[in-house]
Amino acid sequence: MTVDAHVHVWDLSVRDQDWIAQGSPIRRDFTVADLEQAARASGVDRAILVQTVTVPEETPEFLALAAAHDLIAGVVGWTDLTAPGVAEELARLRELPGGHRLKGIRHQVQGEPDPQWLLRPDVQRGLAAVADAGLVYDLVVLPDQLPACAKAAAALPGLTFVLDHLGKPPVASGALDPWVSDLRALAALPNTVAKLSGLLTEADPASWSVAGLRPYADTALDAFGPDRLMHGSDWPVCTQVAPYRQVMEISRELTARLDETEKEAVFSRTASRVYGV
Repeated sequence: MTVDAHVHVWDLSVRDQDWIAQGSPIRRDFTVADLEQAARASGVDRAILVQTVTVPEETPEFLALAAAHDLIAGVVGWTDLTAPGVAEELARLRELPGGHRLKGIRHQVQGEPDPQWLLRPDVQRGLAAVADAGLVYDLVVLPDQLPACAKAAAALPGLTFVLDHLGKPPVASGALDPWVSDLRALAALPNTVAKLSGLLTEADPASWSVAGLRPYADTALDAFGPDRLMHGSDWPVCTQVAPYRQVMEISRELTARLDETEKEAVFSRTASRVYGV
């Protein structure tokens, strides 16, 4: 079985995706049917559907999609972590159609002006509620927010933190520091895992190469190990640079040095364990 740990869908007639620039090739609808065609053609059996916008209506919609499509093994949704009733809201979501497919919560921390947002007392209370609900927390952050991620993970050892896109390292410039040391500090905490995803989006679309991606992938493999690293396509965002099938091929090339058991971890076992799918 192959699991894609990071995909998105959206319908612009239902809700605008204001993070997508006007004129972008991904400023159109992407449906589960589109995802199924791309994923099945690349040998992917299950996928984790991840939130795109911070509105409460999206998560129930995603859960309904998960209930209707076997490909969607789990949903990482959104809820307001700072709300006093966050625990009750998580319980309500679990009771909705497809609610058993809710596996995690995510917030666009990368858009928060406060680099210490994750350490705010109200956010910490919300994160504790996520842990109490038996869910994981996906981190979508920028490199300068990685130290706060490590502090948050240390403060909440009972919560599994999943780092999306390896913290968006500066692939286009080729810089490694301080991203390497900050990533290693996060990986040193046992309740952290990461997704080998999103690197293409951080690369120069006109001049990227697998060789240019390799230092970032190798750093993550060495820091987290295959048992705490999972492949994610970041479809359809990735299609701005490469189609789904090529993204899968790139991930396999970046992990070619692993043995078969280690590859199984990256492409199936880690995501299945972390998300409970």
